[in-house]
Amino acid sequence: MQRLLPLLPLAALLAACSPDHPQPDNAPPQPKSARAVLGSPQWYAWVDSSLQISDNGHGPDPGSTEWNNAVQRELGQEAPQSQPGSPEWQQSVDSLLRTRAPLAP
Repeated sequence: MQRLLPLLPLAALLAACSPDHPQPDNAPPQPKSARAVLGSPQWYAWVDSSLQISDNGHGPDPGSTEWNNAVQRELGQEAPQSQPGSPEWQQSVDSLLRTRAPLAP
């Protein structure tokens, strides 16, 4: 038992660094920007690149009415029914994109 005592801090450190909810092996990897706060510039950039709304920086401003409508069009039948741009809409878009398979390049 005394020989294992020095390993206790290492075990505690490893346990603290382990994810609370590991992703299943078949889950698509989530880019770090996918964890951005809803409505933040990083979140808009992630949604924009996920749905390919802008064309090399040309397109509607993220978060604008035109951009929100473009997101709705890209999502098609899966598009949230809440008011585009609202917090509820952002949450629905976020959840939908997190569960979708990534688009082919």
